[in-house]
Amino acid sequence: MARVSGLIKIEGTVEDLTFYKKEGVSYVRRKGGVSKERIGSDSNFVRTRENNNEFGHSGSSGKILRRALGSMVLKAKDSKLSSRLLGVMSQIKNLDTVSARGERKVSIGLGTPEGKQVLRGFNFNAKSTLNGVLMAPYTLNTSTGEVTVTNLLTAEQILFPQGATHVSFQSAVLALDFETEISELNYSSVSNLPINLTPTSISLTPTQIPTGSGQQFFMLMISFYQQVNGVQYSLKNEEYNVLCILDII
Repeated sequence: MARVSGLIKIEGTVEDLTFYKKEGVSYVRRKGGVSKERIGSDSNFVRTRENNNEFGHSGSSGKILRRALGSMVLKAKDSKLSSRLLGVMSQIKNLDTVSARGERKVSIGLGTPEGKQVLRGFNFNAKSTLNGVLMAPYTLNTSTGEVTVTNLLTAEQILFPQGATHVSFQSAVLALDFETEISELNYSSVSNLPINLTPTSISLTPTQIPTGSGQQFFMLMISFYQQVNGVQYSLKNEEYNVLCILDII
């Protein structure tokens, strides 16, 4: 590290030199750190390569799940969803007790009861969670994917945002194989209700249960709307919407 003398004081990087200012004094230093080539070949960095490989795999697994859920995620997510999913997928990957270090997989970890439990109850929008919004009991039939809520009082058993006049419910079942990335997603019809004190029972059954390898994810989405002159509009770019994994089998 050396001080910079002269009339022109610059900050930033020029070729392999980095110019910066600290406590009012300008300095220059040569860019340091270990090169990518050395990390990729040096035996001293075996653990680093293993960690990098598993880190990338966990990130890709989160992306696979988001992509498989398509527009449901686009309608109910928070700004930190990618990083939160990365953490969850890393936990699940760690439950792979079969593969060698550096090659552990989410698909194997998710095949364990503990792996399924990590994702069970996951909310894609941390600012609007299922348990924080729906105050009524519900049931899930994993044979049909049906979600039912009996005698729901939307004005009392839903924590709705200011300005909301209606709330919608939709269930879905996703079959996803993290190894092949093959997925199938089937939805129920949407049940749209006014927010009032009239008890209403809802039954949400997907068109069919998708088949295939991997796991089945049972989803529930809750969306809020404001009706103006007979037209319903999503509230504040759908930031109050809920999307939750109810169960995995």
